[in-house]
Amino acid sequence: MIWKGIIDRYRQFLPVTAKSPIVSLNEGNTPLVYSDFLSDMVGGKTEVYLKFEGLNPTASFKDRGMTLAVSKALEAGSKAIICASTGNTSASAAAYAAKAGLKCVVLVPKGNVAMGKMAQALIHGAKVIMIKGNFDDALKLVKDITAKYPITLVNSLNPYRIEGQKTAAFEICDQLDWSCPDYHFIPVGNAGNITAYWKGYKEYKQKGKIKSLPRMMGFQAEGAAPIVKGKIIKNPKTVATAIRIGNPASWKNAEAARVESGGVIDMVSDKEIIEAYRLLASKAGLFVEPASAASVAGLIKYAKRRYFSKEEKYALPPEKQAAGKVRRIICVLTGHGLKDPDRAIKSVNKPVTISARLKPILKEMGLK
Repeated sequence: MIWKGIIDRYRQFLPVTAKSPIVSLNEGNTPLVYSDFLSDMVGGKTEVYLKFEGLNPTASFKDRGMTLAVSKALEAGSKAIICASTGNTSASAAAYAAKAGLKCVVLVPKGNVAMGKMAQALIHGAKVIMIKGNFDDALKLVKDITAKYPITLVNSLNPYRIEGQKTAAFEICDQLDWSCPDYHFIPVGNAGNITAYWKGYKEYKQKGKIKSLPRMMGFQAEGAAPIVKGKIIKNPKTVATAIRIGNPASWKNAEAARVESGGVIDMVSDKEIIEAYRLLASKAGLFVEPASAASVAGLIKYAKRRYFSKEEKYALPPEKQAAGKVRRIICVLTGHGLKDPDRAIKSVNKPVTISARLKPILKEMGLK
């Protein structure tokens, strides 16, 4: 069967009709990669899977929401879309607008967007406006603009974004043979994604597709952790630019997901993020952007705390332990590493330069 995108696959769960124009780049159907090194690290009967959303068309999870948001904008007769972005939303919006024939305007914080993401927005023809401020300033501006002018906002405040993004939860359950993971680790920035996943899991359970729900385990960067600290961060700072957000639009929904699922929203340091970022590349063969690694950094942090042991308060329910069932953990990897190649170069040893002769090359390789 040829994959035709998330709207085609999950139409019955989405707010579209037979007359809805569908703008798709065949997003979705991303792999669920088993991680032996993370499974071993957690220990016990554990299976850790990595949902690699960096393999969507514009290399991030944003495409799931954008296909629906742009399709509905087109259906409503909109001629233009706008968003505030730390990079990934702008790249996705620009690509889907290009496919739909719509004008796209993006506001980004000057100096705080990785060049890979900026290049995407520009090559797809978006009008890119850099502001002297942060993401939260940009979001306020686009909200003001769309309140006064006939242009569609495609940030995660747009409910169709959440509707599209919830399909990743459906996919995970399908890939696990119509079962639900026990824990779902996810980076938290603007908090739309944790909101969407939780919505997706609940809907799949309501429809009888799965029998249980996961604990949602959200992780913010330490320097951009307003939900954890309980206050707006006016000047958020982190190497994980995609989650460098001080006032998340979906703050309340993220807290609801945490409470309803019995999960957590916690923070990880930049050091922990970069360590997880490098581990994913060197142990799993997966190149992700730094923000993606926040989920794995969170898993490592909690494994070290023995969060998953039987003695801990948050261990699996007794009936699962007694039955000897496998604990399944999902870590979402939200974007591809090529989004921010400069960070990769800064995080590794520099290549060596030697003469084009066999002897010095063999010496460098440790061969005689």
